Amino acid sequence: MRTVLVIGVGAGDPDHVTVQAVKALQRVDVFFVLDKGEVKQELVDVREEILRRHLGDRPVRLVRGRDPERDRKAGAYAEAVHDWRRRRADVCADMIERELGPDQTGAFLVWGDPSLYDSTLAILEDVLARPGFAFEIEVIPGITSVSALAARHRVGVNRVGRPVQITTGRRLAEHWPDGVDDVVVMLDAHTTFADLDPDVEIFWGAYLGMPDEILIHGTVAEAAPRIAEARAKARAEKGWIMDTYLLRRPADS
Repeated sequence: MRTVLVIGVGAGDPDHVTVQAVKALQRVDVFFVLDKGEVKQELVDVREEILRRHLGDRPVRLVRGRDPERDRKAGAYAEAVHDWRRRRADVCADMIERELGPDQTGAFLVWGDPSLYDSTLAILEDVLARPGFAFEIEVIPGITSVSALAARHRVGVNRVGRPVQITTGRRLAEHWPDGVDDVVVMLDAHTTFADLDPDVEIFWGAYLGMPDEILIHGTVAEAAPRIAEARAKARAEKGWIMDTYLLRRPADS
């Protein structure tokens, strides 16, 4: 039986890779990469550095598949994402079918952790449901951008006896989640925080764990303009950005 490992490799620092993940890397015959093109080549470079760092001189077989573009202008967001995942599954199915031999182990290195806002597991389940495909899936957890953000700001994401919610910028734009004062936001392309109560505290980070990491903290009134400027500048220079932030309403709000 073929095996596919889904390995969480952290938020960008090769040292985020756990001992369990290193042991898993040593079992792999072929590594699969969804290549996002020249603009995001740095994301592939980090994965390759992880392999160099933790596998040393061992020969590495790397198979790349072109990551299809998502229609970001589509009015029906959920349908656009499902279509994108289906086309990604087509690419992954082709790589597995062509490159993973009987009884071999393949792996996808997942940014952060496979369980949090990542589509790899859903894509592999799609592939498994197709006629003629059979392989085992093993998941190795990783350090999330949420964990990295909290560590870099030296703060907990929740307060004593109080819940925290992880959501997206799209959802936050609709309303602040009910029943919580501490909210972690991922996948926000529109600086939604800028429209919030100016007294809300924000802990923001981009390129977490990478050499060009950016951290900004303050109230929305004070920090939002600095974040917007830093974000726009970084995106213009690098061509891409991945950022995460924690919002914290005052205790008496």
